[in-house]
Order: sequence, then structure tokens, then C-alpha cells
Amino acid sequence: MSKKITGKKSILYVQTSDNPERQYSPLVLAQSAKAMNIDAKVYYLGTGLRILKPGAAEKIKLGSFPSVLDMINQTLKAGIPIYVCEASKQMLGWDKVELIPGVKIVGAATLNDLALDADATMWF
Repeated sequence: MSKKITGKKSILYVQTSDNPERQYSPLVLAQSAKAMNIDAKVYYLGTGLRILKPGAAEKIKLGSFPSVLDMINQTLKAGIPIYVCEASKQMLGWDKVELIPGVKIVGAATLNDLALDADATMWF
């Protein structure tokens, strides 16, 4: 549902990296936005997709935060969609790949649509 219909602000968080230290920010911020009644979406692009393979996200746990897999699951449970770039999947050479449950593989043009619809975008 577009913001024109809901009147709600929206933020798109784009994760481009598989660097462990960069995994928490988009998830924490998306959950915070949701708590502030802001429409949040997360989009994984490029090497960021490596985190979404089963076994990868649960190995990352920094400081007192839960594992990245727990953060992803909390994000999805909050009703925040997580999108995955099909073109990035192809770039990584993944014809057939299993990703963690709940993420949605979408075309590259979806990122353009999401960015145009959002009030703000943040890249990680």
C-alpha cells in the first residue's frame, strides 16, 4: 500500500554488504521505524545476499546483540518485508540457492520502485 493511500512515512533500508559489523544497523533501524509507526522495508543487494544463506546469519553475533538470524526473524515477525535482489543472486552465480525462510526474491527494478516510493533510503 503506497504512502499516498496511508499517509504514513516510509524508509527503505538497503543492505549491500556481507561484513558482519554492518548487519545490525538496517535491521535495528527498520524495527525502530516500525515501532515509530513508519513503514519500513529492507532490501538485500550484492554480496549482502551471502548473509541470507542458511547457516550464515546465525554465526554472526556481536556484542550483546542477538544473532543476525534472530534479528532477521524479529524483523520479519514485526511485519517488515525483506526483499532479495534476483540480479544479485545471478551475479553470485546462484542458479538455485536456498535462502532463509521469509525473504522474498524480487527483480532489480523493484529496488527502483521501492526507492521512488520511500520518503528516505539508507544504504549499508
